[in-house]
Amino acid sequence: MGARVVIAEDEAIIRLDLKEILEAEGYEVVGETGRGDEAVELVTTHSPDLAILDVKMPGLDGIEAARRITADRKVAVLILTAFSQRNLIEDARDAGVSAYLVKPFQRSELVPAIEVALARFEEFRAIEEEHARLSDEVATLEDKLETRQIVDRAKGVLMDNNALAEAEAFSFIQKTAMGRRARMREIAQEVLDGTLSP
Repeated sequence: MGARVVIAEDEAIIRLDLKEILEAEGYEVVGETGRGDEAVELVTTHSPDLAILDVKMPGLDGIEAARRITADRKVAVLILTAFSQRNLIEDARDAGVSAYLVKPFQRSELVPAIEVALARFEEFRAIEEEHARLSDEVATLEDKLETRQIVDRAKGVLMDNNALAEAEAFSFIQKTAMGRRARMREIAQEVLDGTLSP
């Protein structure tokens, strides 16, 4: 069975379209709502793999709902937005959103966006686990975000220079770090410095 999904979109027609597309693609829609506050409740109740949230909703906006949903790092979040302003995307990233999709979107864009959200979420969880495993002190959220940014840049370099897929690039960084008992951030920095490649 595909990933379990909660949909929060205040426009009923878009919500129905999303549900239809997701179910046709093998995903299981376990909850749907038009309100941000209800989205948070549905995620708590159903523990899905992914929450798809519109930015503008009654109750709570999508960014605040995402912030509450991602607080315990158990659910990936994909934001749907009719706005592509840079500040909104940065707010979404800071709220723990794994990916976003600008409306109106094509059916062919939805599944890749979901796959990116799920993959990035798994990467973020791996970084979190590494911080927990390797540090006695509590790593700050800022440290984790910085690590994520360095790892993302290093993935880009590996993808460009070695024709790797995003998942392969992350896997190289993660496995090299584990093999050397080093932090992913250190390995990513070596990639950025040009001193390490597959």
